[in-house]
Amino acid sequence: MSAITVIILVLYFTVDTFVVNKKPWLPECTPVYVQYFVKFFIIGVTVLVVAVPEGLPLAVTISLAYSVKGRGLARAVALGSAAPNIPAKDRSPTSLLGTPVVSCDPCRLPAGAQGRESLRRLSPALGSAAPSVPATDRIAPCWYPSLGTPEAFPALGSATPQRPCNSFLVGMVGGRGLAVAKKMMKDNNLVRHLDACETMGNATAICSDKTGTLTTNRMTVVQAYLGDVHYKEIPDPSSINAKTMELLVNAIAINSAYTTKILPPEKEGALPRQVGNKTECGLLGFVLDLKQDYDAVRSQMPEEKLYKVYTFNSVRKSMSTVIKLPDESFRMYSKGASEIVLKKCCKILNGSGEPRVFRPRDRDEMVKKVIEPMACDGLRTICVAYRDFPSSPEPDWDNENDILNDLTCICVVGIEDPVRPEVPEAIRKCQRAGITVRMVTGDNINTARAIAIKCGIIHPGEDFLCIEGKEFNQRIRNEKGEIEQERIDKIWPKLRVLARSSPTDKHTLVKGIIDSTHTEQRQVVAVTGDGTNDGPALKKADVGFAMGIAGTDVAKEASDIILTDDNFSSIVKAVMWGRNVYDSISKFLQFQLTVNVVAVIVAFTGACITQDSPLKAVQMLWVNLIMDTFASLALATEPPTETLLLRKPYGRNKPLISRTMMKNILGHAVYQLTLIFTLLFVGEKMFEIDSGRNAPLHSPPSEHYTIIFNTFVMMQLFNEINARKIHGERNVFDGIFRNPIFCTIVLGTFAIQIVIVQFGGKPFSCSPLQLDQWMWCIFIGLGELVWGQVIATIPTSRLKFLKEAGRLTQKEEIPEEELNEDVEEIDHAERELRRGQILWFRGLNRIQTQIEVVNTFKSGASFQGALRRQSSVTSQSQDIRVVKAFRSSLYEGLEKPESRTSIHNFMAHPEFRIEDSQPHIPLIDDTDLEEDAALKQNSSPPSSLNKNNSAIDSGINLTTDTSKSATSSSPGSPIHSLETSL
Repeated sequence: MSAITVIILVLYFTVDTFVVNKKPWLPECTPVYVQYFVKFFIIGVTVLVVAVPEGLPLAVTISLAYSVKGRGLARAVALGSAAPNIPAKDRSPTSLLGTPVVSCDPCRLPAGAQGRESLRRLSPALGSAAPSVPATDRIAPCWYPSLGTPEAFPALGSATPQRPCNSFLVGMVGGRGLAVAKKMMKDNNLVRHLDACETMGNATAICSDKTGTLTTNRMTVVQAYLGDVHYKEIPDPSSINAKTMELLVNAIAINSAYTTKILPPEKEGALPRQVGNKTECGLLGFVLDLKQDYDAVRSQMPEEKLYKVYTFNSVRKSMSTVIKLPDESFRMYSKGASEIVLKKCCKILNGSGEPRVFRPRDRDEMVKKVIEPMACDGLRTICVAYRDFPSSPEPDWDNENDILNDLTCICVVGIEDPVRPEVPEAIRKCQRAGITVRMVTGDNINTARAIAIKCGIIHPGEDFLCIEGKEFNQRIRNEKGEIEQERIDKIWPKLRVLARSSPTDKHTLVKGIIDSTHTEQRQVVAVTGDGTNDGPALKKADVGFAMGIAGTDVAKEASDIILTDDNFSSIVKAVMWGRNVYDSISKFLQFQLTVNVVAVIVAFTGACITQDSPLKAVQMLWVNLIMDTFASLALATEPPTETLLLRKPYGRNKPLISRTMMKNILGHAVYQLTLIFTLLFVGEKMFEIDSGRNAPLHSPPSEHYTIIFNTFVMMQLFNEINARKIHGERNVFDGIFRNPIFCTIVLGTFAIQIVIVQFGGKPFSCSPLQLDQWMWCIFIGLGELVWGQVIATIPTSRLKFLKEAGRLTQKEEIPEEELNEDVEEIDHAERELRRGQILWFRGLNRIQTQIEVVNTFKSGASFQGALRRQSSVTSQSQDIRVVKAFRSSLYEGLEKPESRTSIHNFMAHPEFRIEDSQPHIPLIDDTDLEEDAALKQNSSPPSSLNKNNSAIDSGINLTTDTSKSATSSSPGSPIHSLETSL
């Protein structure tokens, strides 16, 4: 456009001067002609400056920076030595602004205080300005000076956001990093990746933990089954047998982390402080409620005297501690999920403190009458048990299957973790905003369902699914134990509660929802996690939320946002900020594109008709400053409101410029162009002034063009108020005074415009205007507000010619090479994430299969089938089952590209085998094949009603098909060598 403008101006001047007027090219006129050409070039550059929407990156940056508003390097350095002198009790995110930072790759972080990460990542630009730190204070991968508090937290991750807006930040802050998150930190959201703010605004699903996120994470024992009596409240200590009491106190005090303790309240009348694991704190509180002292037990049995500890993990679902008694014998205390520990109990203490036989039918009755009622009340049930071992011979402590068995049950307690009072309302807001909330927890199915009802995740009468992790795995896997996306698509739309789940189940669910094509729009999934094993799920999710209080360092490193209060309601605030970022960018786009369209057309048309632009170069620079810098500051700093949660998510490929925005852009452009051209061609008659058209080269500024410039700026100022609403709202002044930045910029721009017009003179090509001329300019500008109401009256649906803009390219339109590159990037990241585990699982599978084959050889199995080599692939798979076993173990995940680069199979299969099935020894006897075939013919897949769901589910059963064809082995491969040796 600018080049065309210059060409037209040059041609018009040349033809008019040398052809029409037939003037000769005189040497003494050459400087004048050159000045004309320079003038034309300046006009072209002016059109170019106005045409390029360079303010968009700035608006994106400011909007994101406002949501995590921070202060730059100057502020951080200015406060340099102040922070270390702040008392620990007074330290807060803002008080630590000036903590000295040190340079490392990629960032330097000051430490946090009082149990929360309080500092944002700094730009690498801070590196050279900061002092050095001793090597003893460095913690990889990012190290920082300790502030002398035990609550100091590790580094939060890499400094630079791994997103497209990185360059925008550099341009916006001129090399200054965001020092401390403030805006979202006030809402307890510590943002690690800036683009997570905007992504969260389009979230369609949230997979949330239960403990600490939906609940208060303050565990309290409220019920107990002790001595064959079910106590609905804490029992009187005098009613408990002394022997039972001693065993119970020892089992809880010793078989808990010694860092877990109950401390006195900080303030009088407050609740005691729980430090450490909250479940163990609840059990220790139960001991205190029984008027017992756990500290005395721990002082008699210090931690260094513990003989053996079996720590809690997702497979055991229990924790056990072995101690040595004075008579050299051993005693093991165990606690864990009640239904799992009770299966390992063969005895239970009666009312007199003596063990009695605990049969399976007794266990079933206890589950029905004690555990299920507790779980239905929303209580977490924990079983406490013990077992005695003789001193000689000493047991094989590495054989867990034998050690963690034949236990004696001491008691079963019901621990209450109350739902946070603000969570039900927060979940209602999410559901109203089109976000589906799912609970993924390790608790009992009945407990999880009860909490989900209290939170409002599920409602009676709705069509939903509440299933356990074991059933979830059975439903999503085929006969070979492989995960199928089609099976996941049948489950996740109705799934609301996934109980007794492992971190692998959470990752599988998140990946399944993200990869699903069940819905028209790709799901945007947010996940909460606090454990080390939650890292893959947090990485895989579109937005990962780590717990700032209960979360591990690995979880925080893998996350995008850290919840400093571990509260679900903070996630809802993140949704509001995300949607606000998106809308702020759209508001700025609507305003800037209107200015661009009008300014370019006015400059181009005016230059072509009158050989001079109505808007001069310096005036255009001022207009550019208004519509870029000032407008981006004004429109990108709108605070979020609750009304943002009244609409559904936009979706990932929703166009950035909607049809309503396009209507507003074109409508206001028509109004402005009509008035500008009216003033350009008949304005001198309306105001009875001299015309500014066709003025000589160095003529003084005219009132005519000054009125046009002033009117144009006034229209932009009032249209800036219209641009605050992008969804057709009529009240454009709603909440305007809650944004002081907007009000300041509008009033400041108006004041500067007065100075430019009245006192700008020749540099700004302005002539002072009279009061009545000012009133007309302001009146025409006010007409923008009235015209905006007229545009809002026109239904967008009737304007069929309007097109959307800024839509994401559809998948089929993306070149295949780019798709492959993207897949490689994602898969490479996943592969690197679990590379060690992948190799470990492969090695284990390989060793296990080799041992099984050796055992098969020793057992004298027939090798007749393995010695025959047939050309048919089907015959080979029937005869050589050992080869098939080796192929599945050695090359599992390598035969298909999608399984090779995904961590699904490597993480899920080993745990699936441990929990749900026994290792299968591959046999090569032909008679075994016949027996398997007969068993398959006689077996029929059962179908049952899923009692956990309000809808009837068709069972998805796993059957083993041994008749599948195996691919033939190639010469020179390990498989071929094995066949040859056989």
